[in-house]
Amino acid sequence: MMSGQLPEYDAAIAAFYRQADEVHRLEEGPFLLEALRTRELIERHARPAPATVLDIGGAGGAYALWMAAAGYTVHLLDAAAHHVAEAERRSAVNQRPLASCVLGDARRLPFADGCADVALLLGPLYHLTTAADRMMALREAARVLKPEGVLFAAAVSRCGSVLDGLARELFDDPRFEAMAEQDMRDGQHRNATERLDYFTTAYFHRPEELRAEVAGAGFEVSGLYGIEGPGWILPDLAARLEDPRRIETVLRVARLLESDPSVQGASAHLLAVGRKPRQ
Repeated sequence: MMSGQLPEYDAAIAAFYRQADEVHRLEEGPFLLEALRTRELIERHARPAPATVLDIGGAGGAYALWMAAAGYTVHLLDAAAHHVAEAERRSAVNQRPLASCVLGDARRLPFADGCADVALLLGPLYHLTTAADRMMALREAARVLKPEGVLFAAAVSRCGSVLDGLARELFDDPRFEAMAEQDMRDGQHRNATERLDYFTTAYFHRPEELRAEVAGAGFEVSGLYGIEGPGWILPDLAARLEDPRRIETVLRVARLLESDPSVQGASAHLLAVGRKPRQ
C-alpha cells in the first residue's frame, strides 16, 4: 500500500475524510437506507458471481466486502490511504478476503484494459467537481470493463442539501442557506464552516445530467434510479428501519418511485447503471 494522499487529492476533501467516519457511515439512519437500496440495485443488475469487480472509491470496503462474501473477486481502490488500510484490515479477518486493496485515482486506474465484469463508482463522481474530471473517471471505468460489463455510478442529488436542511431544520443557519442556494444554482457544493455534517467539496447532479454523462462515456444506460426515494428525510426513519414491516414499506415506496423522472431528484443519491457495448 502506498502511503499518504495522492498528489491531486483535494485538500478539503482529504481533511473531511480524516475526520468523518466514512467506514461506518452506512450502518444507521438514512445512510442505512442508502446501503440497502444500493445493494438491492446492484443485485438486480450485476453479472452473477463468480465475476471480477472493481470497487473504485470503495473506502473501507462496505460494498467490496459484501460482494466478496457473495463469491465475487473484488479489487478495491480508494484515494485515501487510511481507507485503504481499513479495507485491508477488515479484509484480513473476512472469510472471503478482497483480492487487492490499492491507493489510486479514479481518473487513472492501475488496472488492465477489459479486466473486470463489474465496476462500482459509488463515490468518486461526488468529488470530481468538473465535467472533464468526471468524464475521465467514467471513461477509465469503461476501459477496464469487459464488453457487456456493468457500471454502477452514484451521484449526490442536486436537491440533497435543500431536503436535508428541511428535515434537520438547518436553514436557521445563514451559512447553510447560502450553501443550499449555491447547490441549486450550479451544483457546486462548498463548505467553509466547521460543521462536518454540512459535507465537503462536491458536485451535486440532476438525474438527467448523470444519465448524459454516463452515456457520453460510451455506456448504454440501462437504468437510472433514485436510490432512497423520499423516505430518507422521515424524522422517525431510524425507528422504522428497526421494524421489518415498516422498513419494507419504506423500501417499497423507494422502488415504486425509483424511475419516475418527476421525483427521482427527491432521493439523496442517484444511481446510473451502464453497460459497456459489445465490441
